[in-house]
Amino acid sequence: MEVTQQIIVVLIVEDEGLIRMDVADFLSSSHVTTVEAANADEALRILSSRQDIDVMFTDVNMPGSMDGLQLAQRTRELSAHIGIIIASGMVRVARSTLPSDAVFYEKPYDLEAVAASVRRLAKAA
Repeated sequence: MEVTQQIIVVLIVEDEGLIRMDVADFLSSSHVTTVEAANADEALRILSSRQDIDVMFTDVNMPGSMDGLQLAQRTRELSAHIGIIIASGMVRVARSTLPSDAVFYEKPYDLEAVAASVRRLAKAA
């Protein structure tokens, strides 16, 4: 009997295009599909139009109507099942300000550790 593996869909929200592409390239595999957004407004449009997002990876500092922490809180309100990973090179985030079960990484982060968090959060969904 063949075991089929779930496809994990990761929304990457990062205003720096090269960083966004690097994370997407690293995470993309036969079992991970990535969707990219340059800011929170674009991410919210994607989240409202797609029901298959398993994990959201977001930077904190972004231009637009809200930062990554606000986006993470809004995402948790919209969908409790989406795993959330937050990253920042400028802001140290207190655990108490993160949505429940969110993971935080300081930049520069280890992409292997991020990928492991993606897999763990997707299984928990």
